[in-house]
Amino acid sequence: MRSPEDIIKRPFITEKSNAEIASGKYTFVVDPKATKTEIKMAVEKLFQVKVLQVNTMNFEGKAKRMGVHLGNRPDWKKAIVKIDLDPKPDVYIEKGGKQVASNRKYKTSIEEFGVAQ
Repeated sequence: MRSPEDIIKRPFITEKSNAEIASGKYTFVVDPKATKTEIKMAVEKLFQVKVLQVNTMNFEGKAKRMGVHLGNRPDWKKAIVKIDLDPKPDVYIEKGGKQVASNRKYKTSIEEFGVAQ
């Protein structure tokens, strides 16, 4: 299995993506072969947030030329990840009917988002 650093390449920062941060949606450029489940697990592990939803889009690389030489930019994938802004501890019932809450702490935002690398 690939590491989370291999799946999440970098944040995708535009005016629209910055406006969606207030509603808990963060946009990343991810590995084109990554699945939604892998993206969810990678974001949860890297940023300690609870992911509610992952939407992905595939983009084909644009055709570019330099003089007489033609070439293509690489294909890439964008993921919009919605995080839980009010995370509650996971509650489940063990064998015997005892109710247990997980002690896992989730953050309510991704502070590292938008930091120049």
